[in-house]
Amino acid sequence: MRKIKVVVANRTRLMRDLVMATISDQPDIEIVGVVEEETSIPGTVEQLRPDYLIIAMDRSEDRPHICDVLLDQHPHLRILALAVERNSTMCYWANLDIRSNRIENSEESLLSALRGRAIIEPVVPEAESNSRAN
Repeated sequence: MRKIKVVVANRTRLMRDLVMATISDQPDIEIVGVVEEETSIPGTVEQLRPDYLIIAMDRSEDRPHICDVLLDQHPHLRILALAVERNSTMCYWANLDIRSNRIENSEESLLSALRGRAIIEPVVPEAESNSRAN
């Protein structure tokens, strides 16, 4: 069985350590790289070709710019963006366009997302949800 390759690139060491502790003992998931500086992420992804990249999400709800850059160059990649202060996690991937889904912020959901089995609900853009209400 092929292992799921993951690069962990959270800005704070505590978050990196927590994420790595959560997934490091999983037999089907392999941490192939750890990135401390955001500027090193593109080169690390290019070199290691992970299935998943785990990053910290900024305080805003906007998709991190690095998602656009990486998913354009590596359409196979899935990016899990963790926002601890909001107790929120987003999964981004490319499929002709960049999509995202909100997933439950828990150890079980993180592992399920890495295994491609997460129960996720699409995030409906605000303009689209307003038109449905009318």
